[in-house]
Amino acid sequence: MPPSDAKPTSRPDVTDLLCFAIYSTGHAFNRVYKPLLDELGLTYPQYLVMVALWAADDQTVGEIGDRLFLESSTLTPLLKRLETLGLLTRRRDPEDERQVRLRLTDKGAGLRKKARGVGGCIGEAVGLSGDAVVKLRGDIIRLRDNLLKAAET
Repeated sequence: MPPSDAKPTSRPDVTDLLCFAIYSTGHAFNRVYKPLLDELGLTYPQYLVMVALWAADDQTVGEIGDRLFLESSTLTPLLKRLETLGLLTRRRDPEDERQVRLRLTDKGAGLRKKARGVGGCIGEAVGLSGDAVVKLRGDIIRLRDNLLKAAET
């Protein structure tokens, strides 16, 4: 059975690979996000942390890591930088000293208002209908989940 990641040809080109289509699309997203996030003073991973905290403040580092599929070793320096920027605080949980809790500062909560236009700009750049975006997002999440399941075996 030919791999599902390529057209059945004797010499597949990189552009035939599903993984490359997704990889290069990620880069294209980053190019659109960069000027928008530069105005906020955030990198894309920092923006994701902030979006997660805007949705639900006062989370543990582990909870954020799980939501964003980021390891602690990647997340910790990113969180330190957000703390240095005055956007969040990191504190040991008094009930469980092993846990570090993240809370938005007033400045971090206030940044949400400034960031509200980001989604609309990205939606416009995507150039798909709302229904198409919802379907595509669902398909990509299923793909990710299937790949994670396959990686566990």
